[in-house]
Amino acid sequence: MFKKICSNTAFAVLLGHSLGAFAHDTSSDNAFNPALWLILSGTYGNMQRDPAIPATGFAMSPNPAQTQGFSLGESELGVAADIDPEFRGFATFSILSASISVENAFVQTSTLGNGLNLKFGRFFSSLGYLNEQHAHAWDFVDQPLVYNTMWNSQLIEDGMQLKWLAPTDMFVEVGGEVGRGFGYPGTDTPRNGSGATVLFAHIGDDIGIEQSWRAGISAHQTRQTNAQSTAVPDLLNTPGGVSDSFNGNSNTAGLDFIWKYAPNGNFRERYVKVQSEYFRRRQDGMLTYATQPGGANIADRYIDTQSGWYVQSVYQFMPTWRTGLRYDRLDPGVATVGALNAGNVISNYAYTPSRITWMADYNASEFSRIRLQLVRDNSRQGLPDNQLFLQYIMSMGAHGAHQY
Repeated sequence: MFKKICSNTAFAVLLGHSLGAFAHDTSSDNAFNPALWLILSGTYGNMQRDPAIPATGFAMSPNPAQTQGFSLGESELGVAADIDPEFRGFATFSILSASISVENAFVQTSTLGNGLNLKFGRFFSSLGYLNEQHAHAWDFVDQPLVYNTMWNSQLIEDGMQLKWLAPTDMFVEVGGEVGRGFGYPGTDTPRNGSGATVLFAHIGDDIGIEQSWRAGISAHQTRQTNAQSTAVPDLLNTPGGVSDSFNGNSNTAGLDFIWKYAPNGNFRERYVKVQSEYFRRRQDGMLTYATQPGGANIADRYIDTQSGWYVQSVYQFMPTWRTGLRYDRLDPGVATVGALNAGNVISNYAYTPSRITWMADYNASEFSRIRLQLVRDNSRQGLPDNQLFLQYIMSMGAHGAHQY
């Protein structure tokens, strides 16, 4: 199944893989009759701890925490159509309770040939595996810890992407991106040229008619400019905390793998999916301690290498029911702190945040999903948290199938 799909398009589709993967013939879309869809979602969250508290050792990273109680969650409004024989347009708008933002808005080429595909505009980066998936296609309510801390849930880029799909029986795809670099860990600052680059490569194949797999490697480079943080604990325990800033380079490497199995190749009835990703980031620059008015403003060298990974499995044991298990782990690393700030900031937290998540969901059709999720969160030292989530995801309109 995998080779047959991949040989026809760079966006390999697995039927029944996720909500939204239902019948939609993209060749029928055109500028006068675009595909329109709306994804409605909402969540109830019950947490024992304040979700704003970041994972231990990652205080300078973003913390896209879940909301306690009832919340509308993220809904998605989308449109896609052929512009002309050479170009195709795609846009999605993220609708939160108090705001609407442009999630994706890009143009793709249709006639470059030789396996080449050019994309330009705003898009989810192709690094890793999960990053390209929209929220309604996730197998759990939230992203793994490593995505939350290293990519602020997802890396979005304004720029250009070029992919090449090799003309081979085995799926081989390589590509690169250049962009503004406004998404974390980058900083949105005025500049000519690009502020971030991404390189990636994916390979995959079928094993008979029942199994398929895909593996990938990716690299990301950007620079942080005056990246502010008010959550970094300091050794002096300053009342009210301090505000620090970081200027320096950020380089990340990642590995990803996914394997799928379905008896007799029938993914609509039953399947097992196992996937894992690992990211390792090195930050090298200057940390300025206590930047608030009247603060010390002490700047010195700061180098840290942090990493994280997850492994998860989802089992669809009957056409309408699935269950899944995920384990997350982070390593904050041991920072090299310049002598001027050695007494001001913590270099070694001696703690590895982790989390284990179980979910079960009911899918009356490919257009609806109801999910229960239970979490044992040990990402914050000394603050274990038992969490419960209920989620609904409902799809209306003609939504194209998601990638493999």
